[in-house]
Amino acid sequence: MSKSPYIVSVRSLVEFAAKQGDLDFRFTPSPSGLEGIEGHNQVTSRRKASYQREVRLEGRFEELWIKGRADGFDPDLVQIEEIKTYRGDFQSIPDNHRQLHWAQAKIYAHLLCLKLELPEMKVALIYYDVDKQTETPMVESYDSASLASFFRQLCEQFLRWAKQEMAHREQRDRVLREMPLPHTSFRVGQRTLAEAMYKASNRACCLLAQAPTGIGKTIGSLFPMLKASAEHQLDKIFFLAAKTSGRQLALNAIENLQEKLPGTSLRTLELVSKNNACEYPENTCHGDSCSLAKGFYDRLPAAREAATQVTILDQAKLRELALAHQVCPYYLSTEMAKWSDVIIGDYNYYFDLNAMLYGLTLSNGWKIGLLVDEAHNMVSRARAMYTTELSHVRFKEVRKQAPTILKKALDRLHRQWLTLEKSDDTINKHENRYLVHATLPDKFIKALASLCGEIGAYFVEHPSTINPLLQDFYFDALLFIRLSESFGEHSIFDINTSKFGSVLCIRNIVPAPFLQPRFKATHTSALFSATLSPWNYYSDLLGMPDNTAWVDVESPFNAEQLTVHVVGSVSTRYADRQQSLAPIAELMATQFKELPGAYLAFFSSFDYMDQVASLFQERFPEATVWKQTRRMDESAKNNFLANFTENSQGIGFAVLGGAFSEGIDLPGSRLIGAFIATLGLPQLNPINEQIKQRMQHLFGTGHDYTYLYPGLQKVVQAAGRVIRTTSDRGVIYLIDDRFKQTQIQELLPRWWQL
Repeated sequence: MSKSPYIVSVRSLVEFAAKQGDLDFRFTPSPSGLEGIEGHNQVTSRRKASYQREVRLEGRFEELWIKGRADGFDPDLVQIEEIKTYRGDFQSIPDNHRQLHWAQAKIYAHLLCLKLELPEMKVALIYYDVDKQTETPMVESYDSASLASFFRQLCEQFLRWAKQEMAHREQRDRVLREMPLPHTSFRVGQRTLAEAMYKASNRACCLLAQAPTGIGKTIGSLFPMLKASAEHQLDKIFFLAAKTSGRQLALNAIENLQEKLPGTSLRTLELVSKNNACEYPENTCHGDSCSLAKGFYDRLPAAREAATQVTILDQAKLRELALAHQVCPYYLSTEMAKWSDVIIGDYNYYFDLNAMLYGLTLSNGWKIGLLVDEAHNMVSRARAMYTTELSHVRFKEVRKQAPTILKKALDRLHRQWLTLEKSDDTINKHENRYLVHATLPDKFIKALASLCGEIGAYFVEHPSTINPLLQDFYFDALLFIRLSESFGEHSIFDINTSKFGSVLCIRNIVPAPFLQPRFKATHTSALFSATLSPWNYYSDLLGMPDNTAWVDVESPFNAEQLTVHVVGSVSTRYADRQQSLAPIAELMATQFKELPGAYLAFFSSFDYMDQVASLFQERFPEATVWKQTRRMDESAKNNFLANFTENSQGIGFAVLGGAFSEGIDLPGSRLIGAFIATLGLPQLNPINEQIKQRMQHLFGTGHDYTYLYPGLQKVVQAAGRVIRTTSDRGVIYLIDDRFKQTQIQELLPRWWQL
């Protein structure tokens, strides 16, 4: 058994050992984080000068080291206080929540009795209504012996689990130190990547790694990070992917590694969204509606124990285990995130505003290694996480359906909204217009906040009322207000107005300020992709630390495998597209006749794609063609990909940056070539021009950061579909005269040897 103590927070201790009863996630507006902090401040500001705030406490019980911070202590009354903010009906606070609050307060009371050598203490729960600004105190007196007994009872219950966890951790680290590579040797480039990953953990810094397809990036990142877990005492590894396919590759890699490891020495968990995990989506999430929520915490210990005996808890296995114990699969997964060694999920679990894994990392003080796969997606994904919009059309629908009691607040906001729409004197000249405001509209934000307060109060007073439209608007408005509080140069406030109404948007364009604390909270973070060039573009926009390392991993492929043709006689610029149709169709036909097989052709838009495809089919009807369509579902995408077999002959037409330009694997003769008739530059429109201006102001590279780098990233990703293994052979046509420019060619893979 490890001699180091097992550190646990007071909150984690009581949640593990004292939580009972049902899950209850009925929609009831609760105080925001800022409101909770303000509520605590309001309560403590009413106390006497001798009152002690934020009292740090700790204590030992055998191998356990319990730490926490009590909200307040009144030495004159010898009373410890635990403050809980709420809104609405005090009586509606569930009993199991109150029991948990009492348990937490009593643990703090015991630790303070020990510290001050007191024979007894008053324990007070102070419930503070943030709307009415009133306190409801509940006070009990306990002698030190009864508090010690309660403390011992919870600790003994947790200690049995903690001993198991310490034994697991000791075994995990021992086997990981000895874990062999699952293959006989590293692939070309894979060792370089693995060494860079391990060194980054050793230096406790971040890493940007450009690593080409085909080297085994998933194993090349997980293997060294697992080794680092043992050597550098990491608590967890988070492997984050942009798509389901990326998560599956990580699960496959863990399965390969697991074959070399004994028993359950490594626990892996796959996280999926609540929508995908919910067994009864038609039910609301509480014990009166869902059988899997009823008595959830009573059945959780057995389910948790069983889950630790499964090495890889993917979505299917977790669901099977959860249903066997009649608990909710989603909330079992959130519990098992605390007890797993490797957690695989989407970017949002660590990077968005309410990221679960980030919150757990901070609250538990975890030392983590973060792996971000296909990290070229991070800029667009992170921007979306910190962007929000409000539609006037939707607001008008809310206004029509809303209860009468909300009418005045809705009308106030409506007037402010109309004022914003009329703020441009060109309103009568143009039907559609785009406006950017240097600052947020203060009066509108205040009216929106006031409305949110009234909607929240309405939901509290009418908990059984179901109004999805109002509820959705409420959530959108709260996010709008929250992002308005951190508005700065990293974002733009714009208004798109048409004959249908306006859309107000807080549009994040530089996620760095939001992501920096998340990188800081890791021991090491490694972002890797086949396209992370130039590195400073990603470093600047994502907010990577100053000491971030950079590695450009050698490709396992060589120029003999891939013939790259630069077609400089054609322009795919919008103004030249009609003239480009025939030359592109002729070029594709010539290549197809010379070497029949399966090809992909990429274009900048569906319209452009359709025009070339129609002309190609008209002139060369003997060639088989299949086309990507707008809004394809998973079945349609799979049918499209099913056309690519070892013996296929035809051309698949697709849009660059769409479902088929990255994340698909068509090795061997399933795909022997690609035609890329675009530089992939984002559309020239008012929004992108505003982004360009801001990029120029912040980084001095407006055009490149807005258009060139994002565009060529898509080109390289699409071209990367052709050569997937060291035995593949293929051809790529880069169709546009700009591909001849030196600046463009310097951003393309070196091994192409243009």
